[in-house]
Parts: sequence; C-alpha cells; structure tokens
Amino acid sequence: MEATQIRRTVEVEDRHWWYRERRAILARELRRISTPGRALDIGAAGGGNTRVLIEYGWDALAADYSETAVELARERGLQAVHADARDLPLPDMRFDLVLAFDVLEHIEEDHKAVRELVRVLQPGGTALITVPCDMALWSAHDVASCHVRRYTRDGLNSLLTGEGLIIDRMWSWNVLLRPVVAWRRRRISGSDVTEMPYLANMGLGAIIAVERYLPVKSLPGVSLIVRAHRPRSSGGCAPA
Repeated sequence: MEATQIRRTVEVEDRHWWYRERRAILARELRRISTPGRALDIGAAGGGNTRVLIEYGWDALAADYSETAVELARERGLQAVHADARDLPLPDMRFDLVLAFDVLEHIEEDHKAVRELVRVLQPGGTALITVPCDMALWSAHDVASCHVRRYTRDGLNSLLTGEGLIIDRMWSWNVLLRPVVAWRRRRISGSDVTEMPYLANMGLGAIIAVERYLPVKSLPGVSLIVRAHRPRSSGGCAPA
C-alpha cells in the first residue's frame, strides 16, 4: 500500500464504518481467547487493529512493509517493526496470535506470507485473516489499493491449509452492503476509502452491524474472514 493511501487510511479509520465494524469483529474474536499473550499484527498500517489487541491485554507488535506505516504506528505509541510479510525478521513460534487483515491480496507470492505467518505462530496458536473476495468485484478500488487478486473460498482454503493451518471457521463479511459496494465501485476511479458524510457513515455502520445477527455469513460478501490455528503436532508444521 502506497504511503498516501496509508496516511489516508489512518486519517479516516477511527470514524469510517468499515474500519469500525472490522475492529468490532476483531474484538469479538479476542473475547473467544481466554488468556492474552503475544500478538503480531502483520500489515498493521497505522496500528488501528494493534490498539484493539492492546486494549484486550495483548502484548502486541505491529509489522508493516511500509516505513511510513511503521512511523505512524510508532507515533501512536505502538511497538512497530519494518517487515516483509514473506520474510519476517522474527523468531520461530514467537506469537500466540497472528493477524493478517487485508494483507495477502497485496502479495504476489502469498503462499510465502502464509508460510511465514505459520512459522512465527506457536503450535496451537490462532491466526485471524481477512481478504477481499470475488474477482467479479474487481474495480479501480483494487488497483488503487495495490491488490494483486481477490479470493474465492476454495482458493483461500487451499492456500492456508497448504501451508499448514487448520481452518476453524471461514465466513463472508459485508454481505448486506455487497450490492452497494459493487454499484459504487463501478462508478469511481480510485480507492473508496474516503471521509464520508456523517449521516451516510452512521447509516452504513448501522446496516453492517445488523449483519452480526443474521444468518448470512455463507452468502457472497465483499470480504472473507478466517479463524485458523497451527496444529500442536509436528506433522502440521509449515513446509520448510
């Protein structure tokens, strides 16, 4: 992600409905884990999700390929390291939890990034991953965001399990607003991560929040979310 896009994200993410609901999803997943430990936030940008980890008691490290992102995260008082997701400068089996929120779609060699994620994850540790889905939604937004691809369920499943993760759950997100997103992205020439009018932002936030309680997570959405873990047995380790 380019420096200008990262700065734009940091400027709007505290208020923007999409980022707010994604942080709420992260918070719900963290509540499933009884004991906080060490966490790594890969592709952390300015550290919006890293702050959620800290709020829930995790010893969290932000990592990003962009020096701008690392600088912004440190300005926010976060531990941050400059790192390529395909070659993390971190020890084996260091973390109890690893996040990769909207990271893999930026990387041509996404299997290498998953392999590194597994390498630094403790056996039995949890991985939380989000990606944009469905190439039918490909638009100028993806180009402006430096995406390489959007994923299918089968493709993402094969990628993660092929590098040693066991998927506990995979579900669609942003299902209710998919038609709105598709319509808007056909009409814009760049990223749709922008400051929004207050009422529109609140309205979209209310709609996406309703999705938490509806049985729509198997339907086509805009994103896929995965909760997975590294198996405890040596047989499930990532390939060398």
